[in-house]
Amino acid sequence: MYKFISLASGSSGNCFYIGTSDYGFLIDAGIAARNIRKRLINAGLSLNNVRAVFITHDHIDHVKSAGILSEKSFLPVYATEKTHEAMDNSYILRNKVYSNKRIIEKKTPLVFDDFCIEAFGVSHDGLDCVGYTISFADKRFTLVTDLGYICENAKEHICKANYLVIEANYDEEMLDAGKYPLSLQQRIKGNSGHLSNMQTAEFLSENINEKLSHIWLCHLSKENNLPDLAYKTVSEKLIEKGINANLYVLPRTSPSSVFSL
Repeated sequence: MYKFISLASGSSGNCFYIGTSDYGFLIDAGIAARNIRKRLINAGLSLNNVRAVFITHDHIDHVKSAGILSEKSFLPVYATEKTHEAMDNSYILRNKVYSNKRIIEKKTPLVFDDFCIEAFGVSHDGLDCVGYTISFADKRFTLVTDLGYICENAKEHICKANYLVIEANYDEEMLDAGKYPLSLQQRIKGNSGHLSNMQTAEFLSENINEKLSHIWLCHLSKENNLPDLAYKTVSEKLIEKGINANLYVLPRTSPSSVFSL
């Protein structure tokens, strides 16, 4: 049985598991390694089930434990060459990836037994940000988090997905009325920032395909969004279009349920 678990999703840290009960992969490692271990165990797994870690980009909420998992748990860490360089040069990332560094090329799939993993470029203000599509059993699982707009690369993968994890970072009214300075608001709203609830809702309502069965909204802002608001905004747009997909909101700082794929 194939499964997906969010171990955390938000500006405080991001980490996801996709695989089987026997083996699988982490996408990002932005929470403490001890919490990754604990949350995997609570889901009936362990780090022994993890074959590799795949990094979306170099921001600390996505890479915090990459070095520890690499050097202490001997897990290979896959990222683009530029992302590895950014991690190496980061003054915030205290534990670096050394002996288990692996380079992944965008649009060049890697095969691990039942799984085929492909990175593709997305628009965000990290050095070389990517999303991932993981193919298995004639199904496609796509994860796109931290993107200012949906570029053609991302659109191509989203529109072919059976399962989709996609950002719904902020509500526009909450952001405008909040405490963030104008410069930060502009950064969040920009093409290298984040997707709003409405941006995600409108894109999905116009581009969703009939094979997409599950949607998970991820990376919600603590200050500028609410889970119920994100769900309502997206679900209403889908209902307007007569789209009947299973919609979920991933918790920010706690693990999700275990989802069967």
